[in-house]
Amino acid sequence: MTSVNERLHSVLAQRGVSIESLAEICEVDPKTVGRWLGGRVPHRRHRFTAAQYLRVEESFLWPPQQSRATRAAPASDGELVGTYLNRASVPREMWISLLRGAQKEISVLVFSGTFFAQSNPDVARMLAERAQAGVRVRLCFGDPNGGAVAVRGREEGIGDTLAAKIRASLTYYRPLLGKPGCEVRLHDTTLYTSLFLYDENLLVNPHVWGRPASANPLLHLRQGTEGGWFDNYAQSFDAVWAGARPWTPDQEGTAAHGQD
Repeated sequence: MTSVNERLHSVLAQRGVSIESLAEICEVDPKTVGRWLGGRVPHRRHRFTAAQYLRVEESFLWPPQQSRATRAAPASDGELVGTYLNRASVPREMWISLLRGAQKEISVLVFSGTFFAQSNPDVARMLAERAQAGVRVRLCFGDPNGGAVAVRGREEGIGDTLAAKIRASLTYYRPLLGKPGCEVRLHDTTLYTSLFLYDENLLVNPHVWGRPASANPLLHLRQGTEGGWFDNYAQSFDAVWAGARPWTPDQEGTAAHGQD
């Protein structure tokens, strides 16, 4: 049974590309593109042409399908939208699409999250725009002076470098301080998972001991049945957020932009 290809719908809207234009580029009938939007997977050459024209990864628009024999049991009520081998393999367009599409909430829980700004230099401006539109923005980073960051740095074999990366990452978000609807806090807790919440979409990046978050798997969840995976992870964000303290850069100091 097919389902609506929400990713293709979203990218076409973002790029301002009509069904007719995509059909012309792929040399197919517009009705064929309509079937793609309805969930049908195009032939390989059409997938390649469409992805190239829309400037996104083919695997983002049409994730590889596992065979029924090897497919793992789904999350409750179909909460599991997709999986990625590592965070680095998530298309940049997906991060931007989810951020721009948020209407109620954007909540991020990380240690440094350096990639979040370095892969999108306009992230602070975009977050401020969403907040101005009524979206609640909550960013929670590791406390660079805290014990949890020191432990994680040792586990990854990078020592004080993690604390330095956090200070560097925070400099991107200074423009958000004082903006209505935006909050930046620092946590000092054992972080088992990085979380990126956009309304009903949640990207879950589990931590594997001794490996940087970017090298670890990522799950894309969509809110389903009450008490499911989505709710459990969202509640864990709220628990960490409640115990985190506001970021006060003028008192703590910041660093120059660093490398992830």
